[in-house]
Amino acid sequence: MRIIGLDFGSKTVGVAVSDELLVTAQGVEIIRRKSENKLRQTLARIEELITEYKVDRIVLGFPKNMNNSEGERCERTREFQTMLERRTGLTVELWDERLTTVAADQVMMEAGVRRENRKEYVDQIAAAFILQGYLDFLNNQKQ
Repeated sequence: MRIIGLDFGSKTVGVAVSDELLVTAQGVEIIRRKSENKLRQTLARIEELITEYKVDRIVLGFPKNMNNSEGERCERTREFQTMLERRTGLTVELWDERLTTVAADQVMMEAGVRRENRKEYVDQIAAAFILQGYLDFLNNQKQ
């Protein structure tokens, strides 16, 4: 069993996948699209990754505001969640993604990645942080 983690953005989707023991998350790729509303190819690529990694659950980052309110991005994320569930038949769990992009940027800064190169990886690393948070939650529930 594996879980895929997604960081859904207006033009990109960062993707991470768990190991089979559900302990660690690894960034896989960033799916890019030309327009915010063109999701068919994005959904098709996610389906390919689900098959390739034998995934049976999806964790989707949920972009709440810092005051815990839900804005327009949350609405779009819920729409994407519905599309994913219909298309894949898998459960799609929403997971609070507040500060994951900030944390990903911080990690790259500490690793010495130049500012102009950080955009290239930030969504993939944020997806790994989203998924790792979810995996840690699952593992803490077992104890």
